[in-house]
Amino acid sequence: MRWILFTVPLILLLAFSAMEGRQEINKPELKKATFAGGCFWCMEPAFEGLDGVVDVIAGYTGGKEKNPTYKDVSSGKTGHVEAVQILYDPERISYKRLLDIFWQQIDPTDPGGQFADRGPNYKTAIFYHDEVQKKLAEESKKALEASGIFDKPIVTEIRPAGPFYPAEQYHQDYYKKNPVKYKFYRYASGRDGFLKKYWGNKKIDTKKEKKFWMNFKKPPKEELKKILTPMQYRVTQENATEPAFSNEYWNNKEEGIYVDVVSGEPLFSSKDKFDSGTGWPSFSKPLEPENIVERKDVSFFMVRTEVRSRYADSHLGHVFNDGPPPTGLRYCINSASLRFIPKERLKEEGYGEYLKLFE
Repeated sequence: MRWILFTVPLILLLAFSAMEGRQEINKPELKKATFAGGCFWCMEPAFEGLDGVVDVIAGYTGGKEKNPTYKDVSSGKTGHVEAVQILYDPERISYKRLLDIFWQQIDPTDPGGQFADRGPNYKTAIFYHDEVQKKLAEESKKALEASGIFDKPIVTEIRPAGPFYPAEQYHQDYYKKNPVKYKFYRYASGRDGFLKKYWGNKKIDTKKEKKFWMNFKKPPKEELKKILTPMQYRVTQENATEPAFSNEYWNNKEEGIYVDVVSGEPLFSSKDKFDSGTGWPSFSKPLEPENIVERKDVSFFMVRTEVRSRYADSHLGHVFNDGPPPTGLRYCINSASLRFIPKERLKEEGYGEYLKLFE
C-alpha cells in the first residue's frame, strides 16, 4: 500500500504538469505595437477595450536617455516622445487595424507637436517591431497620402522600435482616474474638433473590423503616378497590357492571394491559378466575385469582356470561355494590376479570413 501512497500523487503531479505544458503551448503569441500621437493620455482610450488588445501602456521612447522621467521628456531635450505601447493578440486583431485606428487619433500633418501640445516630445511616429510592421506602416502612410483627406504632407515618421520606458503610474489610465480633468483638457486641446472635421462619421468600428478596401477613395492621377510604377499606372489606369512571359506573377506558384495593387481589395487565389500557356497569370474564378466588374471591350477590332476591380476601378485584364472545369473560364490578368500576399503574411496584412483556404 505504501507504494500507492507515493505513486498516485506523483502521477497527479505529472498530469497537472502536462496540462500546464499544453496550456503554455496553446497560449497565443502576443505582439507589440508602439505609436506616438502627442499626449499619451489621449491615445490610451482609443485602443483600450478593443477585442484582441491585452494592455496599453503610456510611456516614453525614441531617445537615448535611459529611464527618463516626465520632467526629463517634457524638456524636449531627451529625444524621447510620449507614446503608447500596445500588447495585442494578432489572432484577434490585426496590425493593419491598429494602424487605421492610430491615424484617426492624430494630426499627421503637424511637424511641431499635436494640437495644444507643442515641442519635439509631442511629435507623431510609428515605431515598428519587425519588417512586416514596417511594410504595413509604410503602405498605410502612402494610402493616407493618396486618400486626399489632408491637403498637407503627412509628416508622421516611421522608425524602428527601441527601448520603451513606462511613464509614472500617475499617467497610466489618466482618463479613468481623472475623468473631469481629462475631458476638459481633451476638449480644450482642439483634438476632438480636428478629428471631427477630418474624419466625421468615418470612425473605426471597435466591435467589428471593417474591410478597409470598402472605404477606399481613389486618389488623383498625379498621386497615383507617385505611388505606382510606370507599368502599373499604364495597365491599371490606361488599360495597357504588359508583356507576356515577362511579368511578375505569370509563373508564380506560391500559395496566397492576389489583391488590387491600388486598393488592396481581394481578387484571386492561388488555389484557382493555372498555367494557361499565355504568359500572364490565369485564374479559373475570382476569389471575391463581387469585387470583379465586367465590361464590354470593342478595342483592337475585337469584342471581349474586360474585367476591372470594383473599388479602385483598376483595369485587370479580360475573361475568356476557354478555361478549365468546373467554370470553363480563364481570367487573363496583368501582373501589374496585382499585389501578391503569401499565406504566411495574410493575418499580418489584414486578410486572416482567407487562411482557411490553405488549411
